[in-house]
Amino acid sequence: MENLVMEIKGMHCQGCVSNVTGLLRGLPGVAEVQVSLEEGRGRAWLAYDPQIARSAEFREVIEAAGFDVSF
Repeated sequence: MENLVMEIKGMHCQGCVSNVTGLLRGLPGVAEVQVSLEEGRGRAWLAYDPQIARSAEFREVIEAAGFDVSF
């Protein structure tokens, strides 16, 4: 397993947190997800199997939902 932390811009509420959490948990190879919105900053931490999932997939799914991502 590998860990990844992403900053997610455009999240403004707990609904956004729930949306991003669900999107990431639904991807194959993702074992654990924690998304938070603290001090106006959205962050996602995840543990994933790099043999199955790629960071580019995480970016694609989050950006398709209308958010910006940086690693």
